[in-house]
Amino acid sequence: MRAVVQRVTNARVIVGGRVVGQIGPGLFVLLGLKAGDTPKDLDWIAGKIERLRIFEDDAGLMNLSAGQVGGAICVVSQFTLYGDARKGNRPSFIEAMPVEQARAFWPQVQARFLQSGLECAFGDFQADMACELTNDGPVTIWLDSES
Repeated sequence: MRAVVQRVTNARVIVGGRVVGQIGPGLFVLLGLKAGDTPKDLDWIAGKIERLRIFEDDAGLMNLSAGQVGGAICVVSQFTLYGDARKGNRPSFIEAMPVEQARAFWPQVQARFLQSGLECAFGDFQADMACELTNDGPVTIWLDSES
């Protein structure tokens, strides 16, 4: 499982002209599911995101998590994080979880992030989404459960 985590001042996800998810300050997460990912991978990556200390404390140091600053999390499914463009110019997505498996796994993703107790918003799985966000810092972190 891979995640690109961005510290944001705000973010929203739009599908067909309708806002389906929106947060104020917090974390915007693009989440890629890999073939073979398990709930253990999900627990690791969600826990890491929840505990990620990338918000500034009173001294200006990145020492606080989203929960410690009252932040929210917006999670969007992003299979293209498993795009492999090492050969040729057209990425291969064979490492991504097959769509039917991913569709069945996505409710577990939502449930796990909701367990954090933080305000959570989500994109619509497999929809053509427009994601609007203001990256704060900018701060962007890459996570991979295999690593």
